[in-house]
Amino acid sequence: MSEHEQTNEQRQVNIEIDDSKVVGVYANFCRVIAMPEEMIIDFGLNQQPVGVPSSPIPVTQRVILNYYTAKRMLYPLQETIRRHEESYGTLEIDLRKRIKKAQEGEK
Repeated sequence: MSEHEQTNEQRQVNIEIDDSKVVGVYANFCRVIAMPEEMIIDFGLNQQPVGVPSSPIPVTQRVILNYYTAKRMLYPLQETIRRHEESYGTLEIDLRKRIKKAQEGEK
């Protein structure tokens, strides 16, 4: 088998995933903590998304990743967001700018 055929064969490997125990949660808050060998990503629900929250944001999920896994995750996330923005428009992550744009649209 040639090197090219081996490379194509390796790309076509199907990995089975058992997602029978997955629990879905909604998060509108994310915090990333970086350490030399890994990163911690906390997810939670900020019930007061405008201004400074008056009470602590409850973190409900924590994912600990090494940097290799984080980088592998980065590319599909970027591509998915790029496709979404291509179809639906730019996602403005600054809430104040989004509110201002919405108010200008009402006038």
